[in-house]
Amino acid sequence: MNFEDIKQLNFNEFAYNDNSIAILGNCIEELRKIDNNTVDLIFADPPYNIGKNFGNNKDKWKNTEEYINWCKIWIDECFRILKDDGTFYFMTATQFMPYLDIYCSENYNVLSRIVWAYDSSGVQAKKNYGSLYEPILMCNKNKKEKYTFNYKNILVEAKTGAKRKLIDYRKKIPTLYNTKKIPGNVWDFNRVRFKMEEYENHPAQKPEKLLERIILASSNENDIVLDPFSGTFTTSAVAIKNNRKAIGIEINDEYYKIGIRRTNISNIHKEGGENLWKN
Repeated sequence: MNFEDIKQLNFNEFAYNDNSIAILGNCIEELRKIDNNTVDLIFADPPYNIGKNFGNNKDKWKNTEEYINWCKIWIDECFRILKDDGTFYFMTATQFMPYLDIYCSENYNVLSRIVWAYDSSGVQAKKNYGSLYEPILMCNKNKKEKYTFNYKNILVEAKTGAKRKLIDYRKKIPTLYNTKKIPGNVWDFNRVRFKMEEYENHPAQKPEKLLERIILASSNENDIVLDPFSGTFTTSAVAIKNNRKAIGIEINDEYYKIGIRRTNISNIHKEGGENLWKN
């Protein structure tokens, strides 16, 4: 199944152009309509089961077991539609990631455990250490499969070599340390704040720089990138900027409309002709 074939599927409601498909609906139901081995890269940022309001009253499950079981369903669907050489990144709250890490380690293959670290100027915990990071799991289907990792596209400044001008005397001819390096698994990106250029009205928007690193590292131009919990469609927007094809699924109608506008599908919603320009 290619990108054009996906446009012909019977999704709940969707809009598209040459580079983007925005789908309104429950991600599990919509993922089940896509064929096996279709998508090159998946990034998932689901509800964290912490009671945050996403406008659909579905970020709080009865208990941990119920939430983890729900996560396993969409994780399995994502792996099903992922190509054999594809890569899958997903996030969740720190207290739930261990359960899902074990599940993916037993059923698939964990490639890397990433920490997205950030500062916070908001309300701080007073009885314990406040949480200033979110975990990201990078996976593929199994250890035997090859996967894309374009390390040259994501090099960062090597502070030791670039700033301190240190010399490596272990080499036959002493030379300066490299000024560029592959990022480690602790990523320092600022959170998206009100009035930032990329800000949309969403309580858990992820920064474009974070998605850019994932997309540049783990996909190639014209690959299909999918986000089953699109929110304000940051994944799709960044994928399109970097010449990928994007599929975004979102259950909230207002965020879906942002996706239509943000991925340049249209500035008008077909239902009633609503103007979708950013406020």
